Amino acid sequence: MHRVVRSRARGASTLPLTLVLSLLVVGGWSVPLPGVFRFVPWMLMVAVFVALARAMAVRRRNRISASRIIVLGTGPLAVMLIEEFEAIYGRRTVIAGVVDNEPSDTWLKARWLGPLDRLAEIVEDVRADRIVVALEDRRGRLPLEPLLEKRVRGVVVEDALEFYERATGTMAIEAITPGALILAKGFRNQGTPEHIARVVSVVAAVVGLVVLAPLFALIAAIVRLDSRGSILFKQDRAGRNGEPFQLLKFRTMHPADVHKSEWVEDNRDRITRAGRWLRRFRLDELPQLVNMLRGEMNLVGPRPHPMVNQRIFMERIAYYGLRSTVRPGVTGWAQVRHGYANNIEEETRKMRYDLYYIKNRSLRLDARILLETVGIIVFGQGSSGVRQRVPPRKQPVTVSVPVRAKRRVVEG
Repeated sequence: MHRVVRSRARGASTLPLTLVLSLLVVGGWSVPLPGVFRFVPWMLMVAVFVALARAMAVRRRNRISASRIIVLGTGPLAVMLIEEFEAIYGRRTVIAGVVDNEPSDTWLKARWLGPLDRLAEIVEDVRADRIVVALEDRRGRLPLEPLLEKRVRGVVVEDALEFYERATGTMAIEAITPGALILAKGFRNQGTPEHIARVVSVVAAVVGLVVLAPLFALIAAIVRLDSRGSILFKQDRAGRNGEPFQLLKFRTMHPADVHKSEWVEDNRDRITRAGRWLRRFRLDELPQLVNMLRGEMNLVGPRPHPMVNQRIFMERIAYYGLRSTVRPGVTGWAQVRHGYANNIEEETRKMRYDLYYIKNRSLRLDARILLETVGIIVFGQGSSGVRQRVPPRKQPVTVSVPVRAKRRVVEG
């Protein structure tokens, strides 16, 4: 019964958006407009679509930030969850505090509400409406009776990993076990979903190459006049199953003989004047329509990394090998949620988004990613900066390997 109610509520919430889009599409085809003005209804449709999507995202954030959450546990998973929420929502009333034996971590002492045997009393005192269980060792420690009582009385009780995934759009790769991933729902990356993704990608590539041909010519001329060097930047990237392919982009950096690091931040002084604008609006990625047509990339998927990074990331980042189980994309969940990465810690955070996408891949998620990509392009938010605030403390890294074992110059 509850599922039916939620489904109807979700349908009702998207009804105004559907009606607006339908009216704009019908209007765009029915109103005779001359020349370039023929695209005005479509531009208006995109603008309204992006604005409504952003309003819905703000409403979701406000709903979460209005919660009063108690975290059971003071281990690494609890710390990661609190840091992530404070990075997203700030020091507001999202996390009321932690309940466990008195923590030795000074950072958690300020958030400690009391021991587990006082859970029922603490829930009443802070008026919590959600309990997130992040205890590492639950045998003999989990306060079953107060949890059951509060659950029956309407307080939501859920596992920390599931809550973290649903609320942040990422997966806690440092804390989740292979067994939990094996038994988890999702990972529908074969059969019909993959076929549909390929059809959409091929159609988008053909239409894009035809419609945007004048823009391609204009950008090529600007790149050629702005700085010396080739128009296109080509680089070997890791594709599906780890197979290399040559990724195409409009060149946005001055050629250099001196090899710096892999990160864009270290090569910022090489970005050309035209390159800054191309990166800001993500227009440098347009030649990847050719990669899509070749079957090397999809429209949506994890961004392909340079082949020289493969070994380093495989050693440093948990579950990194799972990225190669799906075809890489021109845009992806990590790109619209995080932006460019400039060090191994940021690459690790992006992997949390990539694993979330691989696990929860669907047409609906792909549509959301495309919509947010349009918003980034329209509002010029595609620069090298990370769009999401960085957690205040350094996240734990699973394996210690020198970050700069290999050094090459890349365009991010």
